[in-house]
Amino acid sequence: MNFTDKTLYFTSLGCSKNLVDSQVMLGYLGLDGYQISQDPADAEVIIVNTCSFVESAKVESIDSVLDMADYKNPEYGKCKALVMSGCMAQRYSGDLESGMPEVDLFIGTGEYHKVAQYLKAFEEGKLEKKSFVEIPRYIHTEFDPRVNTSPGYMAWFKISEGCNRNCTFCIIPTLRGKLRSRSVNSLVTEAKKLAESGVKELNIISQDLSDYGVDLSEENDLYNLICKLEKVEGIEWIRLFYYYPDDMDERVMQKIAQSPKVCNYLDMPVQHFSTDVLRRMNRKTTTEEMVKKIERLQEYNPNIYLRTSVIVGFPGETEEDFELLKKMIQKIKFHHLGVFKYSDEEGTPAYNIKDKISEEVIENRFQEIYEIQKEISRERQKAMIGKRMKVLVEGAHPETDMLIQARHQGQAPDIDGHVIINDGLAKVGDMVEVEITDALDYDLIAKI
Repeated sequence: MNFTDKTLYFTSLGCSKNLVDSQVMLGYLGLDGYQISQDPADAEVIIVNTCSFVESAKVESIDSVLDMADYKNPEYGKCKALVMSGCMAQRYSGDLESGMPEVDLFIGTGEYHKVAQYLKAFEEGKLEKKSFVEIPRYIHTEFDPRVNTSPGYMAWFKISEGCNRNCTFCIIPTLRGKLRSRSVNSLVTEAKKLAESGVKELNIISQDLSDYGVDLSEENDLYNLICKLEKVEGIEWIRLFYYYPDDMDERVMQKIAQSPKVCNYLDMPVQHFSTDVLRRMNRKTTTEEMVKKIERLQEYNPNIYLRTSVIVGFPGETEEDFELLKKMIQKIKFHHLGVFKYSDEEGTPAYNIKDKISEEVIENRFQEIYEIQKEISRERQKAMIGKRMKVLVEGAHPETDMLIQARHQGQAPDIDGHVIINDGLAKVGDMVEVEITDALDYDLIAKI
């Protein structure tokens, strides 16, 4: 079999960390001569980089691959190789190989950088198997090619891979392996390349930011990384995600408060506030310790925007546990909060924990937290009216060219709402000062 024009259609599902993997894959495929097609019907190679974190993600991954399989039929397309990569391939490669004969290649989370090699061997008929899934040990470096598919003014910046936290509800260590951090020097080199390409906003991600560098020498820690990234010319915003309050470093708290470049923003997954629930989750902290860390953070920086995520319905969660969760959410008043319903994931320790909560109770608790947070968000949004702030312009509003869409420091890409500018002009990637004139549930209205 020969690929006559090396056309490629690519779909990336799931989180921003998976997206970075996709961008590295695109980098290697580009070096091998592949050209991106915007239409799967025109592509000889179709790749779906999958997610399998929760049940809905698994369903979306399978459905997406099966949709793409239609293009192997000459009536609809010209696909000669259908590839499933990422977490779904890593987790279920054996079952999928027998259950999805439409797929030609399964590539795991530690082998994705070899995608061009595998496709070449497939094209030449030299592959002796379909699945390439090993224990994940790879993480990309500044020497790997990467195509930044995000808007040119921003980039997701993955500083480590894998996780040593081993929360009982989470399958990530199985899918992504143990923690592997990149050195500060490696990351600064990549940041300079991104800045030279026009990137102004670095969104720092990993499975667990608070563990960054524990597998490396002492100078490779989050504080030193931030200090070095601050000095990269062209980078104006540095945003931190997935920084667990259990291990929050005092120096990092101070740096967020004092730095002109580190955003007044922190994504910090608490997951719960009950010590008993946290213990069953294998979170090595208590209610008191977690609250103390958050209050310390707010002492350093009273204006910090906080995002968190919580899980309702974890096995054994009592009414008292749930009441405490509600009480702490109402006390801290997070700016952004994602609430998730617990669901059993096979292969995780929580799957075997008894005292399961009924779906009806989980749904009721989910709705209660949702309504509480909606009220908090509405209150916080209204408090923004009249304030002046710097925003990063993303471009025209998707619904009309008459409006401009932007974000302030407290709004992360894709998840936290926008600032909608209805008075003034600005270009994509500009940073401009605006005044907030009105507030909606999730978006703000402003004039330049």
